[in-house]
Amino acid sequence: MAVLKTEELTYIYSQGTPFEKTAVDHVNLEIKEGEIIGIMGHTGSGKSTLIQHFNALLKPTSGKVYLDGRDIWADKSQIREVRFKVGLVFQYPEYQIFEETVYKDIAFGCRNMRLSENEIKRRVTETVHDIGLPEEILSCSPFELSGGQKRRVAIAGVMAMNPRVLILDEPSAGLDPVGRKRIFDCIKAYHKKTKNTILIVSHSMEDIATFADRILVMNKAGIFCFDETPKVFSRAEEISAIGLDVPQITRIFIELRKHGIDFGEEVYTVDSAREVILKYLRKRQGV
Repeated sequence: MAVLKTEELTYIYSQGTPFEKTAVDHVNLEIKEGEIIGIMGHTGSGKSTLIQHFNALLKPTSGKVYLDGRDIWADKSQIREVRFKVGLVFQYPEYQIFEETVYKDIAFGCRNMRLSENEIKRRVTETVHDIGLPEEILSCSPFELSGGQKRRVAIAGVMAMNPRVLILDEPSAGLDPVGRKRIFDCIKAYHKKTKNTILIVSHSMEDIATFADRILVMNKAGIFCFDETPKVFSRAEEISAIGLDVPQITRIFIELRKHGIDFGEEVYTVDSAREVILKYLRKRQGV
């Protein structure tokens, strides 16, 4: 059974006014337990509006959202529980840090869950290691940290709640290459440890191509495509045509194909390019 599912999900901003805009239009999708899903789309495509429905921050104008097979709006008294099960990390989450120590900031969500102090301490200590920061940092003010460290602390606050589904909206936005790698290494390690479902919103296919099981591409408030990562990249030229950037290595292989050099496989990471080229050379040499 799908952990998350939508049926004809539609959301209209400012309905009934001259500023009416359909942000999500009759979207149907299913997300399986334990998957890593990349969500892509240009600005205004509907991706951020879509994810805010998964933890009930937005209520559908029409259609339904299901968590573990249950309509999340069927019983409004359960909305609080839904938000503990589906954790959402907004873009630039470090701007939402407000506690006086790193420990208190990471522990904030756990306290809202009314966990015991021993359990909160265990989760905070465990999570700070998971995000690659020393335990000593817990007594520091979060405002003394670097931008990348603040980002990881903010994400850790949601990870510590151990949501069934973790959603991250542009988790690497504004970071340098080293900071981006650290963030994504933390996300990979978290998934390996918990096996929880993860949804990552990004403008950059290069950020999510290396580990997403499936990629959802949004365009004009609807689903352009939603498929396994290699199959999505087989449509790289179509994706480029709707204004999204495909990885540089993919563009290189597209150009090679245009010039008669077809490797016969879709390439979207440097590692996959290396393997494809080596396979091609071995075949040419009869090895």
